[in-house]
Amino acid sequence: MITYKHKVQYYETDRMGITHHSNYIRWMEEARTDFLDRIGFNYADMESRGLSSPVIGVQCDYKASTTFDDIIEIESYVLSCTSAKFIVGYKMTKNGNLVFTGQSTHCFIDTNGKIVRLHKELPELYNILCENKKANHL
Repeated sequence: MITYKHKVQYYETDRMGITHHSNYIRWMEEARTDFLDRIGFNYADMESRGLSSPVIGVQCDYKASTTFDDIIEIESYVLSCTSAKFIVGYKMTKNGNLVFTGQSTHCFIDTNGKIVRLHKELPELYNILCENKKANHL
């Protein structure tokens, strides 16, 4: 599990001073990108190898609100990994209190948009993702 920190910006809040719900999905992407960087496979590396990993599903559960200037700690972890897709889980906290849980599902495609079997095309990434799978995430 890897923790990423995000400071809530003023423009991410609505007229009531609460973080707009759409920003949590952006933060999931920030945390996922950071997670992949830390395990040695950033998006630029994958794309230079002709692979991309689009989002094919998102699930969000909002537990408490956040506001401008809050520091959000985002834990990212692999929930599931197969040769065709992986699922990343997210747990966001503010001052140790749970504010959000969610997950994003991703597949792997080549430059022609064809599904790629990761264990064949990029086995080192497949192995690292599977090794980072977290069984009891919450």
